[in-house]
Amino acid sequence: MAEHDKHHRPAHRLPSVSESSEEWKNSTKREAFVGMNHELEKLLGTSPSQNQEKFKREFEGFRKLFARFLQGKPHIEWSNIRPLPEGAITSYSQLPQGSKEQVADLLNKLVVVKLNGGLGTSMGCKGPKSVIPVRNDLTFLDLTMQQIQQLNKTYDVSVPLVLMNSFNTDDDTSKVLKKYATVQVQVHTFCQSQYLRINKETLTPVIKDLKVNDQESYYPPGHGNFYEAFYNSGLLQKFLDDGKQYVFLSNIDNLGATVDLNILNYLATDAKQPEFIMEVTDKTRADVKGGTLIEYENRLTLLEIAQVPKDYVDEFKSVSKFRIFNTNNLWANLAAVKRVVENNELEMEVIVNPKHLDRGVDVIQLETAAGAAIKSFKGACGINVPRSRFLPVKKSSDLLLLMSNLYDINHGSLTLSSDRSFQTTPLVKLGTSFDKVHDFLKRFQGIPDLIELDHLTVSGDVWFGRDVSLKGTVIIIANHGDRIDIPPGTILENKIVSGNLRILDH
Repeated sequence: MAEHDKHHRPAHRLPSVSESSEEWKNSTKREAFVGMNHELEKLLGTSPSQNQEKFKREFEGFRKLFARFLQGKPHIEWSNIRPLPEGAITSYSQLPQGSKEQVADLLNKLVVVKLNGGLGTSMGCKGPKSVIPVRNDLTFLDLTMQQIQQLNKTYDVSVPLVLMNSFNTDDDTSKVLKKYATVQVQVHTFCQSQYLRINKETLTPVIKDLKVNDQESYYPPGHGNFYEAFYNSGLLQKFLDDGKQYVFLSNIDNLGATVDLNILNYLATDAKQPEFIMEVTDKTRADVKGGTLIEYENRLTLLEIAQVPKDYVDEFKSVSKFRIFNTNNLWANLAAVKRVVENNELEMEVIVNPKHLDRGVDVIQLETAAGAAIKSFKGACGINVPRSRFLPVKKSSDLLLLMSNLYDINHGSLTLSSDRSFQTTPLVKLGTSFDKVHDFLKRFQGIPDLIELDHLTVSGDVWFGRDVSLKGTVIIIANHGDRIDIPPGTILENKIVSGNLRILDH
């Protein structure tokens, strides 16, 4: 090619492969968006007239989320991650303490919100997870109510408790709340959005007629929906009118997420005036999937495992590179929450959650995580809190720890027993026979003494008598077809118990 030809290429050159594939992707996205809008209009036409406004509002939020899903990059550019800047995370031990008068004043400006949209299905329970008994027949909801009532009595304040339900838990929760009529806690509930499951192949809603009662076609879109749903419920404005200024948001199944007065004081009085605080804690090998904080595009950003490119998943899970993870205990300024919702400033990454329906259809649910909102707030930061503020119950092994003598319970708050010589919790792995709460409870005549336990693995058909003590590392494995009964009063210390009840030193 002559030299001048290099510089004078014809204007009608063919697009490169990458350009043409981008153009094709964009036109496909446009078609998907137009198709979805068309389907939503058709669906609205099938809505019963009394529900039309509700569906209209839900569809508006859903449409925005769908548009973000089409535009968004599923993964982040790994090379653009920057180390956290100085001061992005403060150690809990450095937080100043407020006086009792200051604290009472701040508590009167606080609203506590618990995420109560989850069902207990993964633990084999019907109904809301918050009504699973955790300790002395007290449920997550009982313990939460006790904590807030104690706070209100101690400081002579009125901190309201707000439950964000989903359409799965709303009715059952309303029934359960009747039993708290005498409790000194003002309780409010609101429902998060009810969005449409999307057919994976056609990218259109599974449901075709809103008059049909088809619960399987809907889903609650993750806790990132809190900000908009709270705003739409009217409660956000009500609390602002009542003089409330701060909100503390956490999962109802995290019994470590009590109202912390030092964090509240920091949120209200720190010179940086943070509008948002995320509680993070040090990662252990059990937390490798938890979201972490990074600096990305000059903003503090929550990085979830779903956004990590495949080749970097091991690096994401490493305890040395990403040392902290998000507990999902979040604090925010209420006026700032109102601002980011009204100005449409929430840019939370869309998490795509694939599901397979019983009717044989593959669907996707579009969800967001509440912590991802951190980049939309001014002065946002993390506080590295003790592990004791993260006690979630996701499986029966978590329940075993909380039901045992490892924890003391006082007015609904759990603290690690002072009899334990080091402040870490044991690693417990229970086999599938313990998955369902009902089966789990049957297998223990009494919860074992775990004060000196480091590690417990149980596999197969194993049953525990009363007054059993487990210490050090204990591994109990029943071979297929065998049953192991640990006799009452047994003390197992650094032992392996195998198929035919042979007890070996570990």
